[in-house]
Amino acid sequence: MQLETYNLKGEKVGPVELPERIFGVKWNAALVKQVYDGEMANKRRPWAHTKTRGEVAGGGKKPWRQKGTGRARHGSIRSPLWVGGGVSHGPRNERDYSVKINKKMKRGALFSLLSRKLKDKELVLVDNFGLSRPKTKEVFSVFKNLRDKAKVYRLGEKGGKALLAIPREEKVLRASRNLQNVSYVEPRNLNVAGILHNKYLLLDKSSVEELNKTYKAKESNK
Repeated sequence: MQLETYNLKGEKVGPVELPERIFGVKWNAALVKQVYDGEMANKRRPWAHTKTRGEVAGGGKKPWRQKGTGRARHGSIRSPLWVGGGVSHGPRNERDYSVKINKKMKRGALFSLLSRKLKDKELVLVDNFGLSRPKTKEVFSVFKNLRDKAKVYRLGEKGGKALLAIPREEKVLRASRNLQNVSYVEPRNLNVAGILHNKYLLLDKSSVEELNKTYKAKESNK
């Protein structure tokens, strides 16, 4: 399985062989959806929180005597019946939304999605994404060259959000963070949600090597 490679000027430099077990997997929509839902659930944090009658302030004594006033019986103004009192059955921040995602499922969904990106021509491969200076205009220039010369429609623009997945490079990280439609991640940290939230996935040769190395090690531990 081969994919055409481009340099930073958008010029073809020849095909590169991609590992079949990562980029040649059958599409499995149900698995991708299940893993995506799990990843989003694991990011969820329970911000909503209400206080019970034992946590609100005040109400240290009985508001009035039990009998003889003609009013209803009350033992504390912290009761949920009172304005400013505790809340019954309200949301609590102890709730845990996280779910377990098996490694085999996560790996299978990731491979299926990478293969789909390749099939849909939304996977862009460059020879070496190295910058001489950590300047945003240099990264912008690379994406412009790929749009104009490699004919990658709206790459890095609105409607063509791109995920730049290359081994950690401080210059690239600093230069790309100011581009609104470009995100950066290391190949070993690729996840289903990150790929689905971007139309294009941009890799270089070292990214393919890191993916091959990362998941080969994991498979040998099965």
